[in-house]
Parts: sequence; C-alpha cells; structure tokens
Amino acid sequence: MDVAIIGIGMHPFGRHEGVGGRAQGAHAAREALKDAGVDWGDIRFAAGGSRDGGDADSLVADLGLTGVPFVNVWNGCATGGSALTTTVNAIEAGAVDLGMVIGFDKHPRGAFNPDPVSLGLGPWYGETGLMVTTQFFGMKAQRYLHDHGIAPATLAKVAVKAFGNGSLNPNAWRRKPLSEEEVLASPMLSHPLTQYMFCSPGEGAVAMVLCRGDLARRYTAAPVYLRAAELRTRRFGSFEVFSPWIAPERAGSPSVDAARAAFEAAGIGPREIDLAQLQDTESGAEIIHMAECGLCEHGEQGDLVASGATAIGGALPVNTDGGCLANGEPIGASGLRQVYENVLQLRGAAGPRQVPGSPRAAFTHVYGAPGVSACTVLTT
Repeated sequence: MDVAIIGIGMHPFGRHEGVGGRAQGAHAAREALKDAGVDWGDIRFAAGGSRDGGDADSLVADLGLTGVPFVNVWNGCATGGSALTTTVNAIEAGAVDLGMVIGFDKHPRGAFNPDPVSLGLGPWYGETGLMVTTQFFGMKAQRYLHDHGIAPATLAKVAVKAFGNGSLNPNAWRRKPLSEEEVLASPMLSHPLTQYMFCSPGEGAVAMVLCRGDLARRYTAAPVYLRAAELRTRRFGSFEVFSPWIAPERAGSPSVDAARAAFEAAGIGPREIDLAQLQDTESGAEIIHMAECGLCEHGEQGDLVASGATAIGGALPVNTDGGCLANGEPIGASGLRQVYENVLQLRGAAGPRQVPGSPRAAFTHVYGAPGVSACTVLTT
C-alpha cells in the first residue's frame, strides 16, 4: 500500500530564546494540519520524538486531548526517520488511514554530552575522552579521503555549498554564505575537519500528515508519495561512532543496508534520483554517504563536488536546504527536515533553491549513533 504525504509544517531551525521545544513542535504540527486541510481530531495515529525538548506525546495537551494513539520514539539522530517509519507502518498495516509524525528538539548550547553507559559502554569510555564524537568523524574522514584518493579541499567545498544553499532557505539557522578560504581558516577541531565543517546542536521542529496513497487526492491535488521508508542498524564489522573496538572483518555501514532496502522497496535505482538529502554531521559524512547510499562510486565524490554536480543546478543536487551544516541539528527534527525539503522540491515550491527540471524522485538518508540509519524514497 502506498503512503502519501499531504501536509508539511516546520518551525524554523536555530536558537529561539523563550520558545520551548514543545511549543516549536506544536507550531510545526499546526502548520502541517493547515497544509493538509485537516484537523487534529481527524488524526488517527501519531509518532514523534525529541531528545531534550520533552516527550513528544505531551503535544496532545497543546493540540487536543482526543485520545489519539501517540508513540514516543528515540533513536539518536535517526529519531525523525524512525518516527516516520513507525507512522508509515501503521498506515501500511491498515490500522489507520490518516496519521502524523512530529519531530522537535531544543538542545542546550555546546556539544552533545551523551552517557556512555546508556550506549552499552563502560564509564571508562567517557573518562578517556572517547565520547567526543568530533574525533571519530575526523579519523573516519582522514581514512576515507586517503583510501579513495579524494583531495582534502573537497571537505571545504561541501561546506561552502551547504552555507550557500542555507542562505536561500528562510528556515535555516546559518544563512551567511562562506568562502572556501573562510571555511579552511576556521579553527581546526579534529583534523582534517575545521569548525565550519561541523554542524551544531540547535532547535527546531518538523511535522507531516500522512495518509493512504489511494486517499491522497481527497486532500491535495499534488500529493507526494512515500515509496519507501526503511530503517537498519549496524552489522558486525561496521565501523560506527561509539564503537570501542574494530572487528578483523569489515562490513558496510547501516546506511548501505538502509539505502539498498529503500531503493528495492521503491522499485527504482539510485541513478533515477533527482535530488538527495544526506546526513552531514560534518563535511566528510556527506562525502562518505554519497557512495554508501549508492548515489556514486567510492572515490568519485571529489570530481562530482568540484564540477558542481551536487549543487542545486547540478546533475545530482545534495542537501539543497543547506543540510545539517546550515540548519544545525535538533535531533528529533533533523531527519524529518530532509523529507520536508524533498516534499517542497517535488511540489516545485522551494523558491530560490528550487531544483530545475521538475524533479520527480528524491531520496533522504539520516544516520545516528551508535549505528542506525533511516532512508526514504519519495516520488510525485
């Protein structure tokens, strides 16, 4: 059974003093309901998540006490994608015809400070400084660029693209374009990644109204169909954030499995995708995920980025809204932001960052600790 997205809503990302995470989630939900032309009382199932903004199901106090089943979801940076998959599964199972997914967050300033024990690690892992994830991403980027012959300058070019796209996005946090020189001159955090190659924790919210595909045109003349929403965890031998050791055998990441499953479920291949939103916790992640998701071969990224192929007007636009680099990462909302952007693009409603040529197929990928990935394929 096809599932359609018939309404989308967003609270701008960034920092919003005096506005709680739940208030941002309620705003996004009301915008999505308005966009779909339905009332909260029409929703028969909801799922959502937040790390620091409060329990998502508490939104019923703001939206209405209707008795609707509401599932709280927490799955690291893949929370939004996991909540979406939960709502899609309820519709595909025939349990409900109309559902909602909501993601929001309001993180305190500074880096995330996760508890190693909650991730199945001993306290020693944090006491020795290994919970500082910038180190993991720096080492992973170093090794990947070396193994595949990609110039380190590609990392800066990815960031420049992100901030340029973010400058065209009224909902983005970082809206000032930066030059390659400015990105490279920013403080080095974990070689080869500088400050402006990393995203930051932030605030924001996204909500969507979903329905059975055969009912979509009751609500909108231009539905966007969610052809696949797939979630996978890590395999033995994959190299993931918060891994305390590396297995002698190497395996692909959960992103490889989730992307492959999404394309198989959608019945289309990666080369049929017109644009993609990929997890870019830092510049290296976007580069790596392009290949892990099957959008190019390993080692091709340097030429693709340098040629402008991943820019808005290129052959494969990537992170057209600025990605995590420009938007920041409120964990509960981040994966849903990607889907929101793709819906706008497929509707032809993305304004100055609209991908030319009437795109018809779009892909999203989100990755979270300690090794979980969620991917979607959307079509008109």
